[in-house]
Parts: sequence; C-alpha cells; structure tokens
Amino acid sequence: MVAISDKLKFIEQPADAKPETLVDIYEGVARVHPKPDTLNYKRDGAWHSMSAVEMLRHSRWIALGLYSLGIRKGDRVALLSESRVEWVLADQGCIFAGAVGVPIYPTLTPSQVAYILKDSGARALFVSTPAKLAEIEIVLREGGNVENAVLFDLDASGYARFQRASERAYPTKQAGTPAYPTKQAGSPAYPAAPHEKNHLSLTQLETRGRELEGQRPELADELARAAKPGDLATIIYTSGTTGEPKGVMLTHANMVSNLLASSNHFEFGETDSALSVLPLSHGFERQAMNMYLHHGMSVYFGESLDKIAINLREVHPTVFVGVPRIYEKILAKAKERAAEKGRTNGLLFDWAIETGKRWARLALSQRPIPFWLSRRHEIADRLVFAKLRQALGGRIRIFVSGAAPLSPDVALAFAGAGLPIMQGYGLTETSPVISAGQLDENRVGTTGKPIPNVEVRIASDGEIETRGPHIMLGYWNKPEETRAVFTGDGWFKTGDIGSFDADGFLRVTDRKKELFKTSGGKYISPQPIEQLIKSSRFVNQVVVIGSERRFPAALIVAEWEQLESYAKFKGLDLRTHEDFCHDPRIINLFERQIAARTQNLAQFEKIKRIALLEKELTVEGGELTPTLKVKRRVVNEKYRDVIDRLYAEAESQRRER
Repeated sequence: MVAISDKLKFIEQPADAKPETLVDIYEGVARVHPKPDTLNYKRDGAWHSMSAVEMLRHSRWIALGLYSLGIRKGDRVALLSESRVEWVLADQGCIFAGAVGVPIYPTLTPSQVAYILKDSGARALFVSTPAKLAEIEIVLREGGNVENAVLFDLDASGYARFQRASERAYPTKQAGTPAYPTKQAGSPAYPAAPHEKNHLSLTQLETRGRELEGQRPELADELARAAKPGDLATIIYTSGTTGEPKGVMLTHANMVSNLLASSNHFEFGETDSALSVLPLSHGFERQAMNMYLHHGMSVYFGESLDKIAINLREVHPTVFVGVPRIYEKILAKAKERAAEKGRTNGLLFDWAIETGKRWARLALSQRPIPFWLSRRHEIADRLVFAKLRQALGGRIRIFVSGAAPLSPDVALAFAGAGLPIMQGYGLTETSPVISAGQLDENRVGTTGKPIPNVEVRIASDGEIETRGPHIMLGYWNKPEETRAVFTGDGWFKTGDIGSFDADGFLRVTDRKKELFKTSGGKYISPQPIEQLIKSSRFVNQVVVIGSERRFPAALIVAEWEQLESYAKFKGLDLRTHEDFCHDPRIINLFERQIAARTQNLAQFEKIKRIALLEKELTVEGGELTPTLKVKRRVVNEKYRDVIDRLYAEAESQRRER
C-alpha cells in the first residue's frame, strides 16, 4: 500500500497501468495529480479550493455513509441538484460505494422527478437545498423506494428553512406539522422530516462514514476493490424530447474508455484549467468533469450561465466546454457592447468579425491567405480580437461545443478571433463522445473524426451507426426499446443523419425523427435551415415547422436589442414586443433577412411564412431541454394557434389570388 496522507491509502499501481474503472480514475487523481486546487468553487463572494486528496477523502466518507444507510452494490442513488462541488463528491461517493448514480436535472417538474425516482427504484436521494426538497415533497409522499434524503445545504437552522419552504410550496399543509407523515407499519417508506434519522445533511452523512471508517478501517478499500469494468456505473435519463424519458445504462468500461479516448483527442493536460458551467446531470458535462480530473486539471464551478463572462475573467481558464447557444450569446453580447459604444465601434466590430471569418475559412482549410487579408486580420486582431480574448479570461486555448449543431458562422467568427471551437458529437447512449475536432484538424461544419476505438458507418438511409466499447448496456426496464436501437449485426442506431467527407470528417445534418414531410411529399431537414436563419443578427431563436403542410414556415424569437436599435434608426414607433411581432415592416425585415440567407436552398425548402414570438423559448417554459435543445413537439403544441393562423392566412391569400 502507498500512503498519500494519513488514513488515505491506495493499492500500488504500475506507472503505466491504464485505469479500468471510475474508482481507478478518481484514485488516480490523488495519486498522480495531488494538487491543492483540484476543485474550486465560489461562496460568499470568494473562491475556495479543495485538493485532490481532500476530494477523495470526502468521497470515501460519503461512500461509507451510504453503506451505513444500507446502500449496497447495485442500489440506485439519485442526485437532484444544480452543478456544484458537492455534486461531484456525491457522485464519486456513489461510485466508491458500488451504488448506481441517477442524476436528475434540477429544472425538471415534480412529476418528471417522480417518474425517474420510481422507474430507477432509487433508494436514496441527494438534493441540493431545503427549497428543492420541498418542491418534490408530494412526490416523495406518494411512494417509491426512496428511504433517505441527504441535503447538501442543511445546517442547524435547516429544519426551520425546510419547513418554511415546504409551507410555501404546499400552502394547504398546516403550518408547523411535519413535512412528511409518520410512517406506519406496512406503509410506504417516506423520507422523514430533518430531525428523523432518515433525513440528514451531507455533513451528517460524512460523519457517519468517518465513524464507520474508525470501526472498520478496511471497508472503504473493500468497497472500492469490488468495482469491475462491466459493472453498471450510472443510469442517465434522456431528455424525452420525442417521448417518455429512457434510462441509459452505462458501465465503468463504457465511461472510462470514452473519457480516455476523448480527453486524449482534445490534448487536455495538468497545466490546463476549466470553467464548468453546464449541468453535471448531462452525460456530456459529467464526462468532461471526469476528463478534467483524470488529467490533473483545476476545475472551477461557474456560478450560473448569466455569470459566465464574470467567472471567465476571474479564473482565466484554458478550457471551456459549452453548447452552441452559449457561444451564440457570447458573440451577441460582444456585438451589443460594441454597438453601445457608438455607431463607429459597432461597425468596426462587424468589420472585424467578417474579416476574421474570411481569414479563418482559408486558414482552417490550409489554403493560401492573401497578403491584404493577413494585414486586415492583424488590424482586426489588434483593435477587436485581443480585447475579446481578454474579456473571456485571456488564456483560452480551446473551446469545445457539443449537444447540438454549431453554426459555421459562429465557429468561423471564434476561429478568426483566435478562439477555436472544437465541435464534438455523441449521445448519452454512447458515453457520450463519438467524434470530435482537434486543434490541428478543425474543419468547420463537421464534428471531426471518430475518436479512437469508436467505429462509425453510414446506413443506406443516411443514419449514423456506431459500435465499440462506448455503447450503453441498454435502456433500464425497456428491453423492447433497447432492441429497437440496434441493428441485426450489433451496431447502435444514433437516430442522426450524416455523412463523411473525402477526408473522413463526420458531418451531422439532422435528427432522423426531426425530418418532416410536407403535404406535397417533400422531406425537409429543419436544422440546416435554422442554422442559416440564425446567422441574421436580428434572430435569437428559430424553429422551422411544416409537417404535413403545403410549405415550411418559421417561428422566430427576435434578438430584441438589435431589433429595437433598428426600429429607432428607422424612426418606427414600436414600444412593446407585441407591437414588433405584428408590424408588417418588421415582418418584412425578417422575410428579407431569411430570403438572403436561404437563396441556395431548393424551392420546396424555402421559408414561405414567418411568425414572431414575443417570449424566448426556455427550459422553465418547457420548450427547451436542460441542454438547450428545442422540444419541437412542445413548441408545436404550445403555439398551435399561432401556427394554424399562419397557415390559414397564407391559404386565404392564395385563394384570393
């Protein structure tokens, strides 16, 4: 045994030994990269650090604490929390205990949380705050297997705060009564109020773990050594954009093989640091976290999506993983700030971005760059791009984008500014990475080449299929759905449409299930059209519609700051979003913007009508998944009246002609 610090020991490993389980990964962080600032979080306005050794010590205490609650290998333990340092510790604690972690997005409704808890059979639940627990109080009352709730934020005053939150969430409950009914013999197991033994804080859970460690000092090692590569490590539920959520079963081998191949692909290293802002409940960010830790990086937890810019300037990361919407917002905000400084600054920013895009097209394709363009790019870099890089922390060497297609315009704009974005592609079912770009092979419009040990082929109908050690075991409790996503010869069907270019770069064009057919029998792929439309500075969000209709149309959410500036410049007296959405001059502006950007589409693909929406599509509103993908079914249902009216008006005008 090799001692790292008092009471923290590891089994001797050869220097070149490859990790096979997540236990190996997490122990390797403290053994190989024992740095003092492995995990960093902001609290009370100041940044705090946790060392690799401290991280592992807390994780082991949590594992032993779970064991003291009766959690055994294979039991499911759910995590309902925003991304934070405790999330990582609890997740690792589950791994060390042999439990199967079930992450749950904190933005889900109580009924959605109830479905996951019941379907997974979770016996314990980590939850972030008393208020969050109060939100799902009724869910826990109505049954399920949850026997213990562990709160991240619960101190001596936690019980009172929980009661107040519970009473706000469920005002019909009499004030002062217990949050949960008293358990009767033979009744379902309900989490009890905080003063009862099956409701405790994370600190109390760790205390139980430390006490058990004193009684059985070898138990933590026994639990850790019991982990095998083929063991189930986690169940991650899909977002349910096209139906009921499915629990994706991933093994240690799935996750370890994928994180090793992916992080090597991106060339992560110990000198790197990362700002983590995406939900850890999503497989993409969770694996990114594992990659960071495995390579000895320092990880900083962002406070929120709204504070990305502030946090970037505070921690100066070299690596940042995001989704396309984040990069679109960064670019839009930079443009907005330039415009606020006056018309000249706004025009200079636009010129610099266009110059950078022209330069990047040639540079990334390794074509000669004319002298005049090089000179323009140098000027743009000095006047605009250097300031943009500084605003994003000043040290970014690589952005990574996943979860949805990245607009080529956005990718080129960032590349031209010296901020390359590597686009990756994958699914929860594939652990998740299938392919990704690299710094020396970054081909805009593609998702790079398949990572090592991952095979990819294109089926006769254009669907992307893959096989390898990254493929899930299947869907939890859904054998028929599992069989449906595999071919007869064992390849996983991704549900995405794509193709390879001549050099082996993968291009993903759309979701197979999102293709729709017009009433004229023409199939339309909405995502490429949406990407073209979103290149307009006036467009914030767009959803292309038209299934079983005569032609495609678009629902658009405007970039309101840009639109209001345009109206002011044109002298238009428009005051509310409703005024803008129904003004013929504004509608005409969007029609012209779309026509200019879609002129190369086939006639049947061109947008014939548009409707402007007053409110942004959001996660809270149910139109977006937690990773900001559009739930098309929800949008179609929510705006059915708008859609029906749009097509009715078009039909009426056609008949009049």
